[in-house]
Amino acid sequence: MPRPLRTRSPDTAARILDVAERLVQRRGFNAVSYADVAKELKVTTASLHYHFPGKAELGRALMERYAERFCAALEEIERTHAEAPGRLRAYSTLYLRVLEQDRFCLCGMLAAEYQTLPEDMRQAVIRFLDDNETWLTRVLDEGRREGSLRFTGSAADVARAVISSLEGAMLVARPYGDTSRFEATADQLVASLTSGHPEPA
Repeated sequence: MPRPLRTRSPDTAARILDVAERLVQRRGFNAVSYADVAKELKVTTASLHYHFPGKAELGRALMERYAERFCAALEEIERTHAEAPGRLRAYSTLYLRVLEQDRFCLCGMLAAEYQTLPEDMRQAVIRFLDDNETWLTRVLDEGRREGSLRFTGSAADVARAVISSLEGAMLVARPYGDTSRFEATADQLVASLTSGHPEPA
C-alpha cells in the first residue's frame, strides 16, 4: 500500500513538484493526474491533496517555481557572458538542456494547452513569456548599440521571434529524438543576428 505523507514539509512538496514537472513536461498538464504523481512517489493521492488541494494549485506552484529557476538562470547568463551574442547562445542552451532530458519547455507545453488551463495558470504562462521577451529585448537592444548584433525592426519583435523559433525548434526536434535538429536551428538563429563580432573565449 502507498504510505501517506504525514508532515507538510518543504522537502515533500518539492518532491511532488519534481515528479509533476517531469511528467507534465513529457505528457502535458491535462494528461497527468494526481494518481500518476502518487504512483511514482509511492504515496496516496490524499497525501498530494494535503500539499496541493487541487490540480490548479499544483499547476500554479509548478509555474511559479519554473519561472523562479528560469529567472535565476537568466541572471547567471548575465553574470557569465558580457556580450549579447554569448547571452543569446546561453539562452538557447537553456532550452537544449530541457530537450536533452526528453522533456519540453514547461511554458511551451502549457501554452499548447492554454485554452483548457485554469485562469491563474493562463496568467502565469503569459507572465513567463512576457518576462522572457523583456529580457531578450534588453539583450538585443544592448547588442545592437554595441555593434555585436544586427537586425531590422524593433528589438521586441525580434525577441518574440527568438522565443517562437526556439519553442518551435524544440517541438520539431522532439519526435525525432534528435537534439542536433534543435541545435542547428539555434545556431542559425544566433548567426542571423550577429555581425561577425566574435565571442570572447
